[in-house]
Amino acid sequence: MQATSPQAPKRDHGGGVDGAIACFGGQRSEWIDLSTGINPVPYPLGQMPASAWGALPDQAASDALLRAARALWQVPEEAAILAAPGASALIARLPALRPTGRVVIEGPTYNEHAAGFQAAGWQVQTTHAPGPATARVIVHPNNPTGQWHSDFTPDTDFSVIDESFCDVAPNRSLLPRLDLQKSLVLKSFGKFWGLAGLRLGFAIGNRADIAKLAQMLGPWPVSGPALHIGARALADHDWANATRARLAADAARMDGEMAAQNAVPLGGTTLFRLYQVGDALAWQAHLARAHIWSRVFPYANNWLRLGLPAPKAWPRVSAAIASATTKDVR
Repeated sequence: MQATSPQAPKRDHGGGVDGAIACFGGQRSEWIDLSTGINPVPYPLGQMPASAWGALPDQAASDALLRAARALWQVPEEAAILAAPGASALIARLPALRPTGRVVIEGPTYNEHAAGFQAAGWQVQTTHAPGPATARVIVHPNNPTGQWHSDFTPDTDFSVIDESFCDVAPNRSLLPRLDLQKSLVLKSFGKFWGLAGLRLGFAIGNRADIAKLAQMLGPWPVSGPALHIGARALADHDWANATRARLAADAARMDGEMAAQNAVPLGGTTLFRLYQVGDALAWQAHLARAHIWSRVFPYANNWLRLGLPAPKAWPRVSAAIASATTKDVR
């Protein structure tokens, strides 16, 4: 009999540990969440001025964050950059930047892009099809496959390049060669820096598009704490380089341990790995019995995605993977 898991939300995402607890028991503190692609060793919060909490975010703090972002991502001087309360807040609003038409979003990929365009009245095409498209979305690298689109050439009047996971390999960013009059690049802070709860993301594009997005978001879109932590983190290149090395080593370790259980690596990034397995729901249930949560997909019953555990959690994760038997996961 096939294992069962909590009912997926209308648009499936990682997370949902509360639902896992309802099915498999335990306390939240006992669970290891590998269902997301969030760095399990977050950037240290450090000290913060009291004004970050007690006053409205000021322009100086916002300017400091944007300077750090410009320097890190080498944003061209002629381009504009906007900080927002998470990349998802931008994804929901950016379809309104253009008149409705047909957008091509090759799947499978992060499903909020299609949802945002559909909600704005666009026709969404998930594969190449005859007929002109007025917009295109790529996720670079893709989630969940990890595919890079290094040869991507914009062929519509509006291209959205979601680089939420690109900070694991910043040299592969498409930003330096894009025409930002017709393209908009999204960046996520929470994933690589491991502070998803801070809700911080960025849009990079031409000044007209960025001004429209800023108007949609309204005043003070980013909290005072997010401004201060973000500015410090984006400028800390030593931490970023050390993190990339650790993530690469941990991704290789996960691949090796899963390969020993006959899982076939399909891709991913150094923040998450994607495997072909016999029965993804059975694997999810097996790991959940050890209070480890994973990601499965409604469109591929043999795909299992695993994030990477924090260093102290590796022994539990390794033991759970090694204990999987044919009976458990076939």
